[in-house]
Amino acid sequence: MTVPPCLDPVTLEIIKHDLISIPNQIDKNITRTAFSPLINEYKDYAVGIVDREGRLISQSRGSLGIFVANALGTAVKDGVAIYGLDNLHQGDVVISNHAGTLGQHLNNVVMYTPVRAEGDGGEVTAFFCVLMHWLDVGGIMVGSCSSTTTTEIYQEGIQFRSVKLFERGERRADMFRMIEYNTRFPEMLLGDVESQIAGCFMGREMVSEIAEKYGVATYHAAVHSMWDIAEARTRAAIRAAPSGEYRAYSFLDNDGLYLDKIVPIDVCVVVDGDRIKVDFSGVSEQLPGPLNAGRNGGAVAAARIAIKYLFSPDDPVNEGDFRALEVEIPDGKFLSAGPTAAIGGSGNMIPTVVDTILRAMADAFPERVAAAHHGTYGVHAFHGISPATGVQFYHLDTCVGGWGATASTDGYGPSRSNVHGDTSDVPVEMQEAFHPYRFESYEIREDSAGPGRLRGGVGVVKTYRITGPCRLNLKIDRTKCPPWGLAGGSEGKTADVEIRSRSGDVLRVLKGDHALNEGDQVVIKTGGGGGYGPAVERDPACVRRDLENGYISSASAGADYRVVFDASGGVDESATAALRRG
Repeated sequence: MTVPPCLDPVTLEIIKHDLISIPNQIDKNITRTAFSPLINEYKDYAVGIVDREGRLISQSRGSLGIFVANALGTAVKDGVAIYGLDNLHQGDVVISNHAGTLGQHLNNVVMYTPVRAEGDGGEVTAFFCVLMHWLDVGGIMVGSCSSTTTTEIYQEGIQFRSVKLFERGERRADMFRMIEYNTRFPEMLLGDVESQIAGCFMGREMVSEIAEKYGVATYHAAVHSMWDIAEARTRAAIRAAPSGEYRAYSFLDNDGLYLDKIVPIDVCVVVDGDRIKVDFSGVSEQLPGPLNAGRNGGAVAAARIAIKYLFSPDDPVNEGDFRALEVEIPDGKFLSAGPTAAIGGSGNMIPTVVDTILRAMADAFPERVAAAHHGTYGVHAFHGISPATGVQFYHLDTCVGGWGATASTDGYGPSRSNVHGDTSDVPVEMQEAFHPYRFESYEIREDSAGPGRLRGGVGVVKTYRITGPCRLNLKIDRTKCPPWGLAGGSEGKTADVEIRSRSGDVLRVLKGDHALNEGDQVVIKTGGGGGYGPAVERDPACVRRDLENGYISSASAGADYRVVFDASGGVDESATAALRRG
């Protein structure tokens, strides 16, 4: 490849925005064509372009952070190592969910196809990738990654390690049969797979068109320029912090198997000039239960997400964002688990790991780091036999809760975790039409937000009424380590779940698979974000507004914020000032 000595900046911007826009266009097509609500409504997938060495070029804007941090490139690198670039032909489609490579639960399946543009000497120009959460890939429980008690990867479903679904444009019927007979929902899953395939092929043609339009040398030069610009931006941001070691500690409730044993997360961040290292040597050892992740899906993904949040959150992501980052972790930790470890809950703990990395950097970057957010996927999945259709169903949802306040703004929320992307709620009407429950309420959770000069984000309360026999699968965590505040702010509330039987009994549960009967009620309470700064410094007018909006109670207004209201409901300025002085 001959690189142009000087790339015209206008051409660079055109190519850059073309490459950023392509995954976004494919993203929209996937939403329109996929079969399962998990994809076409919730949007549990990622779309991106990587180069021939697996380095990220661009991703769709709404893609899940935990996917695009490194999952696409990791899968491609493994495929290249197995096949070699010369044996990845035009029209080949490769899939991989291999635990020992990706380090994420087996439902996360990366699909990719090589892009070969004229003028590149017959070499692979790039790879177009689509990662989807496949609804079910076998295993001991519906949904595959749902169990909280698995002890090895073989209990969690089928593994595909860099195998071809298409070869030179021809379907491999044997692979499609293997998929069909290793899922509980073949029709829905195969519909999603067709959408995934179409996305790969359409994206391939669009990337090839750009490379051929401007010339492959110019295309490659533009990609390298994008990386260099992102790297320079990140390094400049890192240099703003004093060099040194920054530490933080948090923990998770348990691994799902040993419920009385917490999972420590001790993180050290080392800033050295324009480089940064995240050292996970102090985290828990590999766990017996499924709350593990492999190195790429655990330590590396969490560190990359945190670095992106800190240094360039508003800019499109590419490989250059991570050139200044080093990740250190010994093998055999719960964030670097071995290839046979149970990893069904691999994503559930990453939000708290990201929070902890950010907490370590709070003193170095006080204007950038937020207080902790609700910090968990908060999986609550209903499954069983639908009374309406007589067929098996599985509906997965995750918690929306409060995010932490910053030095300048109240906390955002309710929203999903910090490793989610543009994941939306599946419409209530759709859920009620196909599943044996109805929503009785969906409301803000009063007093869930951490008090502070800047208030944390709020959680929610969802109340379901069960209309037919089914089961509830739960993976709720971060209830023993509340979302912390910063600079004197207070912590937010943690999540809670109640199953209220029609007999009047109340069972408080956080993990496991639970039977439900007609007439039972399920109440999901999600956590709030931590506050920033002392609560007594909050503007009383903001406290009044929070009270009117149902974010806080009158008791909290008085006890936490020390605001006194007069008979008309307005702020009593003199009484408030006196209370705050006292």
